[in-house]
Amino acid sequence: MTQPLQLGPYAVQPPVVLAPMAGITNAPFRTLCRGFSGGQGLFVSEMITSRALVERNEKTMRLVHFDAGESPRSIQLYGVDPATVGKAVRMIVDEDLADHVDLNFGCPVPKVTRRGGGSALPYKRPLLRAILREAVTGAAGMPVTMKMRKGIDDDHLTYLDAGRIAVEEGVTAIALHGRTAAQHYSGTADWDAIARLKEAVPEIPVLGNGDIWSADDALRMVAHTGCDGVVVGRGCLGRPWLFGDLVSAFAGSPDAGDAGDADGTGDGAAGGRAYARPTLREVADTMVRHARLLGEWLEDEAHGVIDFRKHVAWYTKGFSVGSDLRRRLAVSSSLAELADLLGELDLDQPWPAAGADGPRGRTSGRDRVVLPDGWLRDPYDCAGLGADAELDTSGG
Repeated sequence: MTQPLQLGPYAVQPPVVLAPMAGITNAPFRTLCRGFSGGQGLFVSEMITSRALVERNEKTMRLVHFDAGESPRSIQLYGVDPATVGKAVRMIVDEDLADHVDLNFGCPVPKVTRRGGGSALPYKRPLLRAILREAVTGAAGMPVTMKMRKGIDDDHLTYLDAGRIAVEEGVTAIALHGRTAAQHYSGTADWDAIARLKEAVPEIPVLGNGDIWSADDALRMVAHTGCDGVVVGRGCLGRPWLFGDLVSAFAGSPDAGDAGDADGTGDGAAGGRAYARPTLREVADTMVRHARLLGEWLEDEAHGVIDFRKHVAWYTKGFSVGSDLRRRLAVSSSLAELADLLGELDLDQPWPAAGADGPRGRTSGRDRVVLPDGWLRDPYDCAGLGADAELDTSGG
């Protein structure tokens, strides 16, 4: 049995964290993942922008909703202006919106990096320090963590400097995605970088992120890097039962059945196998439940099913579905239509022997990272950045 991840007063066991993903890790998806894990682990919201939060943007206020069973409640916050980040964290504390704040310094998408945010920001060391100081001060003892990448590109690595700054400013834990912003999601995650960060900041927990497609991958990462826990992102797309596998793996148990089954009810019907291997029928049941939860959350069944469409290819990867039926599933607009289309499949198909695991979601890289003009000239020159650089919408 591994040691729990200690975040202030919260002991997270197993030391497994659901990575914030825009448009994915909303309350319905977190409900599914928590169901498979039996409530064990930490499940983080989508990225919330500090400006949108302090301005009480309607979409943002929906994203900071947590179900009654979520504990600790975890919000990932994005910002480039220290004062605005500080206001947002104080609002979270004063209004009891969450129990834990994670700061985003890892997002590589152009709309974020072109404003100097996400994975671009740690290059400006004084700005990073100022944001962390405001956040930790505003948190008034609530745990503050950060997630980052190795750097902008191989010529502008920042993770070791950022790690030391985080320790000095009182950050509770650091998660490192072992890729640069330029890599985006391409290539192979550099687990050696996670090991180097762990050696550089022994004072606080370090979590590893990148290329965890199975529970065995998580165990290999911990063994390879010595990290204190793992952050799982694309590996759980269309595979929310992975969190049940992770509970079993970190407990050292040969039986994943106690961690939950393929419909997320946690009744232990995994048949005594080491990890969940649902039939297509069980996957289809989970798909319908996921779409239903989205509809209830959005208070509109059709919008819930439409939002679910992006998950279809992830759930059905590896199964024999057929291009025409896969296409019709991806344009369904009601629960009844989704269920009827799934009923046309050979639902007795077992878990595929090959092709079901491995990369899902975005895999592309970028030739360059979109940055503010002159961003790379001086890592200590932070002039020209302020509240006007903040994004005004949430969700990445």
